[in-house]
Amino acid sequence: MTDLAEARPARWSAEEWQRRVELAACYRLVARYGMTDLVYTHISARVPGTRDQFLINGYGLLFEEITASSLVKIDLDGRPVEDSDWEVNPAGFTIHSAIHQQRHDAECVVHTHTVAGMAVAAQQEGLLPINQMSMQFHGRLAYHDYEGIALDLDERGRLQRDLGDKPCMILRNHGLLTVGVTVGEAFSLMYYLNKACELQVAALAGGRPLVIPSDNVCAHAAGQFDVGTPTAGQLEWTALLRRLDREEPDYKT
Repeated sequence: MTDLAEARPARWSAEEWQRRVELAACYRLVARYGMTDLVYTHISARVPGTRDQFLINGYGLLFEEITASSLVKIDLDGRPVEDSDWEVNPAGFTIHSAIHQQRHDAECVVHTHTVAGMAVAAQQEGLLPINQMSMQFHGRLAYHDYEGIALDLDERGRLQRDLGDKPCMILRNHGLLTVGVTVGEAFSLMYYLNKACELQVAALAGGRPLVIPSDNVCAHAAGQFDVGTPTAGQLEWTALLRRLDREEPDYKT
């Protein structure tokens, strides 16, 4: 397997190349776990050492095709920072620039249109605390009302306001969004948020009354996810990278 340092083009620092590799891995994993919408969703990561530049997918690439070197670098005004063969999805720019502009802890932002995520986004109650997985998000989940396809830059302020300091958001009638201080954390949050939505859709399909634990129990369970565990997503992310290295090593190119 090609050494990571050997694969790095000279025009990018070691820190930026590492971030590119991690982001490309995230795209591959989102594809692997069936959370894509062909070419129409997006994941971004801040360029290390900057507050006004981030990396995002080229518009038209399938997530399974993305590599570290194919990612597009743009600024918060949507201008390319360097030459690229690819344009950027305008809606993707609106959503991701809003988060990176306001949340300086947002090193990675994942946005998806999964069936389960869109289904729960259309339900008035939002995500229900009906299982341990969904309780992870108790008190940590924001909501943003649908305004149409995210092409209006004025929406950025409302996205920022609604997300606040929370790590996850349901875009009503639209999909899911997660924020991480690492790429691995943002992916892990999205994986489990989407899984919680899948469980909710399945439970509601049973047509029987649901058991909803008390608010105190839900808050206690949410707190337990932070006690005595590694940094969010760290264990899963390391294991998943080993799998990609075995099965899809070209993500690093």
